[in-house]
Amino acid sequence: MARAMHRYSLMLALTLGTLVPGSGRTEDQQDLPPYKMLRSLQFVQDSVVLGDNSAAEMQRFLLTTLDERLRSADKSVFDDVRNVDAVLIYAMSGGNPATLEYLMSRDVDGHFDNRVADVLRKYLTGKGLLVVNTMADAAKEYRDKKIGPYLSLVAGNVMSAKNPKAALQLYDWARLMAPGTIVEEAALRRSIALATEAKMVPEGLGYSQRYVRRFLHSPYASQFADLFVQLAVDESAEMKPQDVVDILSFMDAPRQREVYLRIARRAAVAGKNELARMASARAQDITSDDSEAFSALASFYGGVANVSTPDVGVAVRDINLVPEGELNAPDRALRDAAKMIAEQVLRAPDPKSLTQATSSSVPNQGNTEHDAAAATEAPGDKSSGSASVEPGAAAEVATQEGGGQDAASSFNTFVTTSRSKLDAVDGLLKQEGH
Repeated sequence: MARAMHRYSLMLALTLGTLVPGSGRTEDQQDLPPYKMLRSLQFVQDSVVLGDNSAAEMQRFLLTTLDERLRSADKSVFDDVRNVDAVLIYAMSGGNPATLEYLMSRDVDGHFDNRVADVLRKYLTGKGLLVVNTMADAAKEYRDKKIGPYLSLVAGNVMSAKNPKAALQLYDWARLMAPGTIVEEAALRRSIALATEAKMVPEGLGYSQRYVRRFLHSPYASQFADLFVQLAVDESAEMKPQDVVDILSFMDAPRQREVYLRIARRAAVAGKNELARMASARAQDITSDDSEAFSALASFYGGVANVSTPDVGVAVRDINLVPEGELNAPDRALRDAAKMIAEQVLRAPDPKSLTQATSSSVPNQGNTEHDAAAATEAPGDKSSGSASVEPGAAAEVATQEGGGQDAASSFNTFVTTSRSKLDAVDGLLKQEGH
């Protein structure tokens, strides 16, 4: 950490005090061209998404320093188109939107392309949909310029709500023009989100594999994990389990285990039991110093998935492996729901529910031909001469027959109890926010 901070401090010193060729003095910070300061900002931002967390503080410092430099710059500074591009890139890189507005209001010499500046102002104030087509055209026009990758990225953000496929193409262009940068990281992450939402499974898997191979250590990788878990579970019918295994194989063991556990949990709640069992088994196979606790949690999710299988007894055992105090509130709700279902599955049937009417109370028991003929008649068909029986009358007859009243009572009790249990399970699962 200390070495990284020293490296960035040295880089910043070289940037803010650049030697002028042929002289022995350094440039004053107020005379430093904004485009040179922007290079330092881009370098730091790219280092952040590549996993250097020590650069985050330097990024905030450079954003503030560049903002001050742009506001204090003489209008002649923007005779250099590189400084004009620096303003636009700064605005699209997390800079202060008010600074762009301030500089545009002072641009009496026409240094800024009003069309580009206007679409950016709309985008930065949340009105991008009003200029979505203009923004896409500008991104295409400036594709080979310094601002091209950034324009393609923001145009894709706006286009995503209108035309997902067109937005993905804009993201692809942004990645192509700025590989290994914060632009590529953002474009990939947003491509995964868009493909997941649009149920574009092959595209989502392709983007996920690229992301995990290039930006696994980004501070935004947790968002990728959320998106990938959603894609793997919600679209499990459209992909093979091996697809999940192949993508996660690029992760280190702790990250693999965490994602497998999250997939197992979400799949268990969603009723994707096969996926839940696979993810649970994979999580258990990953060993480490604290693998015992994680193994128990994996068994817990696997047990939830197995409640509906013939191995329900083993499932209950696995559910009970994790002490209740070690589960968070959502997992305790999931545990209660699973145990409630398992109890209903394992509960012995009530003998009264098996009560049948005595043979003496069944008329025409020996006349099987008459019974077969009656069974083939359409309900309510009066042309055959047989009397139709209304549902209410049938219930009354069943009640009057020997033993029928007990059977009806037991059945009604079973239905009422089952409904109350299902209502309770629904209530527990609602606590999940699912």
